[in-house]
Amino acid sequence: MGVISVRLNKDEEKILKKLSDHFHEDKSTLIKKSLVELYENVMNLNEIKKFESKEKRGKVSFSSAEDILKV
Repeated sequence: MGVISVRLNKDEEKILKKLSDHFHEDKSTLIKKSLVELYENVMNLNEIKKFESKEKRGKVSFSSAEDILKV
């Protein structure tokens, strides 16, 4: 398991403290959750870009709710 040291300025430390109090989580857990959330955001944006690229090439099709429920 890796260990990392992060330096926070006074304002950042206050923010982390407020979040820690609000979510009843320790600071380390909050930082880990933030990392995962940022990673998920990047992955989602990549999927959106792929979709938009397909859409521009006319490679996207849609199904109606009725068609989906016919199965």
